[in-house]
Amino acid sequence: MLLIGLTGSIATGKSTVSALLSQPPYSLPIIDADLLARQVVEPGTRAYAQIVAHFAATTPDLLLPSPTSPQGPNASSSPAPPPRSRPLNRPALGRRVFGRTKSRERDRAVLNGIVHPAVRRTIARAVLRAYLTGHWAVVLDVPLLFEAGLDVFCGVVVVVGVRELGVQMQRLRARDPYLSEREAGERVQSQGGVEAKVGRVRERGEGWGEVLWNDGGKVELREGVEEVMGRVEARSPRWWAWVLLGVPWLAGVVGAWCVLRGWWARRRWERSEREREGGEGGGKAKL
Repeated sequence: MLLIGLTGSIATGKSTVSALLSQPPYSLPIIDADLLARQVVEPGTRAYAQIVAHFAATTPDLLLPSPTSPQGPNASSSPAPPPRSRPLNRPALGRRVFGRTKSRERDRAVLNGIVHPAVRRTIARAVLRAYLTGHWAVVLDVPLLFEAGLDVFCGVVVVVGVRELGVQMQRLRARDPYLSEREAGERVQSQGGVEAKVGRVRERGEGWGEVLWNDGGKVELREGVEEVMGRVEARSPRWWAWVLLGVPWLAGVVGAWCVLRGWWARRRWERSEREREGGEGGGKAKL
C-alpha cells in the first residue's frame, strides 16, 4: 500500500486537494491530521487534561462554555459545569501559541509535544486499518508533515503551494474572517514558507515527490491533481497493493526501503541547508 503524504502551508488549497482525492475516480481514504488533532483534545482525553493543566492558569478564556450550560434568567442559580467537560477555545489557544516571540515559541512547542504523539498513535492505527482493508493507497493529510518527521514514512509526498504570499493571506482571511492581518501573518509564518517545503519535496527526487501549484481556480487545480495522480499511479499501480497485501513480508521490506529512502532524502536536505546557511554567514562576514 502506498502512503501519500499531502502537505502545504495554511490556505494554499491542501484541504481542497484532499477532498478531490477522497472522491471518484480516486476514492482514497484520507487521514486528516487536523481532524485528528481536534479529536485527541476533546474533553475527557489525556491530551485535553494536559493542555488544561498547562495553559488554563494563564489563559482565562481557554475553555468555551459547556454546550449543556443553562441559559436564560435562571442560569446564575444553576450549578456551573465542571471545567473538564468544557471544550477548548481554539481561537484563544491559537492566540496564545502563534507568534515569533520566544514565549510563544515555547508554548507552541509544549502544545505540539502534547498533541503530536497522540495524533501519531491515531495515524498509525488508521494506516494499519487501510492496509488490512486492501486499499492501494491512503492519503496522510498533515500541514506540518516535514516538521513532524512523518515524511520519512511516505512513499510519495505532494506539496500544495501558492507562489504569491498575498494570495495565501487573502484566502486565509476569507476563510477565517475573525483573524486580523497580523494574526493571519503569524499563522502563515508558524507553518513555514512554501519554498522550504518545495525544496524538501524536490530533494526526495523524481517519482518520490510532487509539487502542485494552486495559484489559479478550481478547474486548474483539478487538472493539476489529475496530472500528479497519473504519475503517482504509474509508479505504484493498484495491482502492486494487492501483491503487498498477500505477501506481508514483502510489504515489510518495501516499507523499510521507503523509510530508509525518505530518511536519506531528509538528511541530504538538512545538510544542504546547513551548507547554505554557512555560506550566507561567511558572505556576511566578508562585508
